Amino acid sequence: MPKHEPWKTAGDLWGELKPRARKMRVRPTAAEALLWSRVRANQVLGLHFRRQHAIGPAIVDFYCAAAKLVVEVDGPIHERHVNEDRLRQDWLDARGFRVLRFTNERVQQDVDAVIAEIAKALRVSPTARPKRP
Repeated sequence: MPKHEPWKTAGDLWGELKPRARKMRVRPTAAEALLWSRVRANQVLGLHFRRQHAIGPAIVDFYCAAAKLVVEVDGPIHERHVNEDRLRQDWLDARGFRVLRFTNERVQQDVDAVIAEIAKALRVSPTARPKRP
């Protein structure tokens, strides 16, 4: 299996995205906080997730580099940004990232099913390898 390559955001763009990502980490939605409590600290198949992580021009909600898996939690604001979300999704898809999307409501109402779906996606990833302790 090939070793995964970490994704880096260009320095000038990183300078713009870093403060936004930090602010988003400080003020997560209730659904993001709930999902983070379940994926942080390598709880899902021993794999590491980052939250509010910059990938190129985008800040994604959750990212597992070992599997090139992006997890997005979509709230009401996404209903007004359908075109922007589609362009971002196309950009990520074109670079080999897989994107799972869940609504706030689904995360809050059935987080166990969401975790099961994430775990299933991680299991079929050809690059996913657990972090070593």
